[in-house]
Amino acid sequence: MNYFEYNGVRSSDMGVRIMSKNVFSAPKYDLTFQSIPGRDGDLISPNGRFPNVQLSYTCFVPAKTTLNLVDSITKIKAWLYTEPDRYHTLKDSYDTQFLRKAVFNNKLDITDQLNKIGTFTVNFSCQPFRYLLSGQEKTTYSASGFVLKNPYPFAAKPYLKLNGRGSGNLIIQSASSNKQWTFSTLNGYTECDSELMNFYHDTEPKNDTVEGNGFPLFLPGDNTITFDGAIESVEIIPRWRTI
Repeated sequence: MNYFEYNGVRSSDMGVRIMSKNVFSAPKYDLTFQSIPGRDGDLISPNGRFPNVQLSYTCFVPAKTTLNLVDSITKIKAWLYTEPDRYHTLKDSYDTQFLRKAVFNNKLDITDQLNKIGTFTVNFSCQPFRYLLSGQEKTTYSASGFVLKNPYPFAAKPYLKLNGRGSGNLIIQSASSNKQWTFSTLNGYTECDSELMNFYHDTEPKNDTVEGNGFPLFLPGDNTITFDGAIESVEIIPRWRTI
């Protein structure tokens, strides 16, 4: 049985049956086209981003009685409308190697649609990238000079935890980039979330103790990671992603 799993709950556990999904949804790259008088064609002005993509599941809820149906609908609405102000993990049986970051933010007229045609549609607004499930796993590296290969043509924004006490350097080298970050006061560990663009220790911001350009990225292809000084090990969740 096909299913989708949103915010840790499977649709099948809620009595929802899926009829179809728009499986091949992908975002449109955000561009602006500008016409120049006397010049053939338009100039392309990239805005440097992908917008959200809409992902839809056409579903139905089987029920023996009207009372059963009302009870199921109440539970489904409570599930989908929980924490509507943030993204949640969305997985399904159609795309088992990847997850998305999604939020349900659409109207849900289950009763009306069921009375008419017996189906309803669940629409999610998803961040543009699909994340490889195996790329969500954390690995600890105790020896400097290891290589991580980004298998996709999009830069990954990893999570890193640098363990140690004192100061040290982190260097990430790829075919087109060589960047270094200097950590001046490691106090057991410093964490880095490149998606959130933040260095921190537990709940304490540590951005003022780190020198470097931007936040670590893993570019397409091989990325060589080295560290020195007081850094004893590095824990990494690479977050490999693609469209």
